[in-house]
Amino acid sequence: MNKDIIFIFEFISGGGFSFTKMPNSLFCEGFGMLKTIISDFKLLNFEIITLLDYRVSFLSKFLQADIIREVKADENYLVNFKKAVRESKYSFIIAPESSNILYELTKIVKDYDKELLSTNLSCIIQFTSKIKTFDYFKKNDIPTPTTYRIPKIRSYLNVDFIIQKSNKIGYPIVIKPEDGVGSESIYFFEGEDQILDFFEKSNKGLEQNRSYVLQEFIEGRDLSLSLLGCSQSKKTQITNPIILSINSQHINIRNQNAKSEYYGGSTPVDGIEELIENFEKSVKKADFSKFKGYFGIDFIKQSNSSFYFIELNPRLTTSYLGLRNVINYNCAELIYKSKINSLKNLDLKILNYSLFSRIDLLLNNYYPTKHLNKHLLPKLMKEIPELVTPPISIDKSNQYSCLVATKTKDYPSSKRRMDEIYQYFKRLGFDIVR
Repeated sequence: MNKDIIFIFEFISGGGFSFTKMPNSLFCEGFGMLKTIISDFKLLNFEIITLLDYRVSFLSKFLQADIIREVKADENYLVNFKKAVRESKYSFIIAPESSNILYELTKIVKDYDKELLSTNLSCIIQFTSKIKTFDYFKKNDIPTPTTYRIPKIRSYLNVDFIIQKSNKIGYPIVIKPEDGVGSESIYFFEGEDQILDFFEKSNKGLEQNRSYVLQEFIEGRDLSLSLLGCSQSKKTQITNPIILSINSQHINIRNQNAKSEYYGGSTPVDGIEELIENFEKSVKKADFSKFKGYFGIDFIKQSNSSFYFIELNPRLTTSYLGLRNVINYNCAELIYKSKINSLKNLDLKILNYSLFSRIDLLLNNYYPTKHLNKHLLPKLMKEIPELVTPPISIDKSNQYSCLVATKTKDYPSSKRRMDEIYQYFKRLGFDIVR
């Protein structure tokens, strides 16, 4: 009997950046998700096809895919993408919501009448837009920060509107892309003077072809939910969506002199049972039943234990790297069974603890690139099993990034293991930047 073929695609490492520079940080997260979801589906005995950008083709040996096709320089990845979709029974897509990329790729899968194992179109359509997300949360009485779409005057954001609404809702506020991903391009302002100064500097960093929103800033702890929407039947009696875990997020958005960034997080969060109970109370009026597959919700827990829901991510998130290390199921199996409506008798348990983090490095020692890729990286991957993405420098400079996810019994042991990994890098001549 032939194995079922699944096409697993991750946009950044799979050729989506073949026409442009690929940042180390974005690649680390993308490749990390690709590598882990491939290894999890491999345990289900699928035959796996994937794509890999030519600049990182040397990393193919770390992927458990059966067929890996290289996307060459200036080659449109969509040609290979469509070919792989046609050849496969199933597809799983990891891509950003921005510029409708996730929607368009998912629609291709549906247009070819193939089985989609990643998040469905209904979820993507509803939650790619931050305004639509805000409207959905408000309609369902889910606490969420006040959000406005910022109008434009001759392609530039209307600063008068920003000042007026900011003064109305109170400072601090944030401005971010209406279809932004995670902590991408978030600008934090504590007063009117900062806003005026920012826009006097030619809307620094703002892309004129994108829409932006102004949002009330909520003080508190950054958390996220890992969720699984499933096709329900009376036989399964499974709560929809299934809460897989609640994660802590490490995000920097307050520093105006640096880019907003997501660094990783940890899972599970302390007091997860109480948080799950409070979450279920907060969303009891909401109907998530039409949203299928794995998705995440970012939210803020305030000091008084109240919640504010920020956005829903209709795709696999970086938290998956930690989640797969802590629960008593293969996450890919849960995703697959939820899609084919065979998920039942689920006894979900959290067994471990995981810190998952991008580590930025500076290499002081000189290693020829061929030696690094052929000898040092395989050695690192063997001696540090927690390495999801090995140290990588796309532009061949001395600046590297890697991705690590621990698997231990508790936070102290994960922290000790992270410290041991830092020391290992230092012995090899790396300085830890972050």
